[in-house]
Amino acid sequence: MTTLPKPRQPELKTALPGPKTASIMERDSQHLSTSYMRPYPFVPDHGEGVWLTDVDGNTMLDFFAGIAVSTTGHAHPHVVKAVQEQITKFTHVCLTDYPQEITTSLAERLVKHVEKPGEKWRVFFSNSGAEAVEAAVKLARNHTGRQHIISTMGSFHGRTYGAITLTGSKTKYKRGFGPLLPAVSHVPYPNPFRPPLGSTAETCGQAVLDHIEGLFVGILPADEVAAIIVEPMQGEGGYIVPPADFLPGLRALCDKYGIMLIFDEVQAGMGRTGKMFSFQHFDVQPDIITSAKGIASGMPLGALLAKESVMTWPVGSHGSTYGGNPVAAAAAHSTLDLLEGKVQHPGCGANLMDNAAQVGEFIMAELKGMQAEFPFLGDVRGRGLFIGLEFVKPDGSPDGALRDRASMAMFERGLLNLDCGEAVIRISPPLILTREEAATGLEIMRETLRTLK
Repeated sequence: MTTLPKPRQPELKTALPGPKTASIMERDSQHLSTSYMRPYPFVPDHGEGVWLTDVDGNTMLDFFAGIAVSTTGHAHPHVVKAVQEQITKFTHVCLTDYPQEITTSLAERLVKHVEKPGEKWRVFFSNSGAEAVEAAVKLARNHTGRQHIISTMGSFHGRTYGAITLTGSKTKYKRGFGPLLPAVSHVPYPNPFRPPLGSTAETCGQAVLDHIEGLFVGILPADEVAAIIVEPMQGEGGYIVPPADFLPGLRALCDKYGIMLIFDEVQAGMGRTGKMFSFQHFDVQPDIITSAKGIASGMPLGALLAKESVMTWPVGSHGSTYGGNPVAAAAAHSTLDLLEGKVQHPGCGANLMDNAAQVGEFIMAELKGMQAEFPFLGDVRGRGLFIGLEFVKPDGSPDGALRDRASMAMFERGLLNLDCGEAVIRISPPLILTREEAATGLEIMRETLRTLK
């Protein structure tokens, strides 16, 4: 194992939860929606970089970044300055009615990361990833004149009505809310660790493609399918990286039948995997992209990117009162500054995308080494700082109970993380994480796993 200096450690001043935390959580339980989840007894007070301090003074190392949202960490001075400067100018005008330079230039910056020679893209701004997904479905149906949408099992696309219809990760998101969006089907996602349809790790991508073709033969007319929406790297389903042939094969299938290909990059995009968008690891181009979460370092912003040839809906057919808010756009500009390297973060090399790739490679190597010591670590997978750690029983089946024990024990040692899938801990820290800070988190994980062993 690599040994690195650890300049800072979590500081736990009280037993968790502390008295202030317990008090606020009790008030929270009395007054906020019963739908909110509270996986850990933690009430943040302030943050700095990759560290969060709760109301009782306990400082935790953040390995989940508000579900892959806090790209530049907490209270990054470059982001704070941009937000402060914009809010002194104006906080809202409504982009649906009036253009704003700050959002125009943001769109110009975003499309530069996806445009190819002879191919122009346009952007619609929303407040969230779910809204971007809703817009993508509307756009695909409007452009093609078709109705049906194909999504994948294990997917997460949001919790608004259209989005939960597409989501395939947990039934609790749908139970009691029907009827949902009509004309939606789900197909397996090609998980090399748990190959579907009787396939293998090597053949699961083609098996899913063949399955879709089979639907077109006897169940679903291909000429009625508007779009296939897929996460190029699946998030809540378990932080899964598909086989290399799957996305190019999906592109070819969509081209064959005139179907729009939508890539949901809400969780894996914005530099998290070491590239601006995760699909760029596979040398393939979609028709529509949805983005949010890490796009503005915690400010509410989503984006729908689409080829100009596809964004053909008429004036006034879609809009948003707050989407593209100038303060959120300012945060997005400053986030891109750090991702692209126009502004450098100390200790993170040329840009945050490169840092994500390099630190992620270090974490993956260390976790792979732990697998030999801890047989209940069935799989370690991911790209960049998009990493999943799957817990298994002796027979290889998912061990969600053990994962839950591990996750809580890590929290009690000062490491914030979050679960996903049936038995996976996801590692999605701010992209400013250094190797030294990563080593601190890895040591907490190693100490915890030893207690479970």
